[in-house]
Amino acid sequence: MSTFQGLPAHVLLVHFVVVLAPLTAALAITCALWPAARRRLTWLVVILAVVTTVLTPLTTEAGEWLEHQTERTPLLHEHAELGDTMVYFAIALLIGAALLAVVHVRESRERPFTPALTWAIAALVIIASVATTVQVVRIGDSGARSAWGDKATADAGE
Repeated sequence: MSTFQGLPAHVLLVHFVVVLAPLTAALAITCALWPAARRRLTWLVVILAVVTTVLTPLTTEAGEWLEHQTERTPLLHEHAELGDTMVYFAIALLIGAALLAVVHVRESRERPFTPALTWAIAALVIIASVATTVQVVRIGDSGARSAWGDKATADAGE
């Protein structure tokens, strides 16, 4: 799928990743740090992480198609290179969500991990979540610079 009703699919799909990845990351951090949230939100985090992980390569593939339809610039190349890394961050977030699910299941069966292991998992979830959010911002910024360049600042000065 390269276009959807005449629009490049990348332009549409990217909005899902830009919203879902940071949302999933924020909810994962909340679950990692707050047991009451973990009891209520863990499975939502897992579902959102799966959706994000599935949408990420679809978005990058659509972006590669769009890249071949436009003039290749250094900014576009930088954006494409950064975009190709997003799948690794989405997978890390999915692994973090899976670890949260393991913690949740063990707690619900009254066989929790030791506090040290639970905190170690929480630390991994937080690192993956923060890294994913930072990478989404970096990719989005490079994409905006690639698409708009100096146009936005030039228009603002008029």
